[in-house]
Amino acid sequence: MKKLITLLILFYMSIGYSQDPPLKLGVAGLTHGHVGWILSREVQSDINMVGIVETNTELAKRLSEEFGFSMDIVFSSMDEMIKAVKPDAIAAFGNIKDHLIIVQAAAPKGIHVMVEKPLATTLEDALKINNLAKKHNIQVLTNYETSWYETNVKANSLLEQGTIGELRKVIIRDGHKGPKKIGVSNEFLEWLTDPELNGGGAITDFGCYGANLMTWITKGQIPNTVTAVTQQLQPENNPNVDDDATIILTYDNKMAILEPSWNWPIGRKDMELYGTKGAVYSDNPTQLRLRLSKGYSDYTEETFLLPERVKPYDDPFSVFANVINGNLILEPFNVYSLENNLITMQILQAAINSAKSGTTIKLETN
Repeated sequence: MKKLITLLILFYMSIGYSQDPPLKLGVAGLTHGHVGWILSREVQSDINMVGIVETNTELAKRLSEEFGFSMDIVFSSMDEMIKAVKPDAIAAFGNIKDHLIIVQAAAPKGIHVMVEKPLATTLEDALKINNLAKKHNIQVLTNYETSWYETNVKANSLLEQGTIGELRKVIIRDGHKGPKKIGVSNEFLEWLTDPELNGGGAITDFGCYGANLMTWITKGQIPNTVTAVTQQLQPENNPNVDDDATIILTYDNKMAILEPSWNWPIGRKDMELYGTKGAVYSDNPTQLRLRLSKGYSDYTEETFLLPERVKPYDDPFSVFANVINGNLILEPFNVYSLENNLITMQILQAAINSAKSGTTIKLETN
């Protein structure tokens, strides 16, 4: 009996020692409206938040009271936080312009970074981030809400299986009523509607979703042309940026229409794939419809009600930790990947240039 107990103890000890230690995570910025995802995250063995960088002390104190973290882990600069707590990784939750500054501080010290979408405000900044990541051998991931949608995974799987035939058209619509109308915090609204800190308005805030998904679906294809138009339909709420955009991407044998907007009456993140045999409608995170053609206008329709994605894909921080620990290798042009988001930024930059110039932008394809 004693021998059995000893063997059991050794077994459970070996399990404990084989597990990766918690990732020491620093948080850069608290002004992004999505920061609650990490601040309210239930305690898990993969990540331990060890430090926060935020210069707005009033905001930090308010969130400290709301989420229960100590003000002792709040620092006024990246260098101060890195020196004090030595994080393994940093999650960026400030304005988009700061993403480059964060990577510049983290990369030379071998610290991995995950940013909220999009990767950067300009293609120039994105290329600098890529160079730093390659030079210092760090991971730089970009988090999108649609990365957690099982419906998007199912839609792409149906396409790859040939269920709807060859892809011909994609329509991706993202957005909501507008940041001010949905009541984002003043700290979030301040930079979200600043063309320098956010890179634009709806064209960047929600245009990145469609560009990211198209790059994933096409396995890294760069569109031949990008054409975009923008409007400002709420000048009283968004005086300095666009709040509605339409982006058209053309490829050799297909095209995409991206419709990012701060003017949708109902919040949405949906995608439609049209092939030569049928169509897939990814309506929301859990509902997908498949229509297959029968004759001229008739079709069969099947509805799929799907669960959340399985671990670690149900949580961006779990993905981040598993990638860093080497437990997860992302497939080429995965939605989180740097290679995908460089092309995403190429598309966004071309869209912004197209809207400003009123011309179609031709891209160098691979």
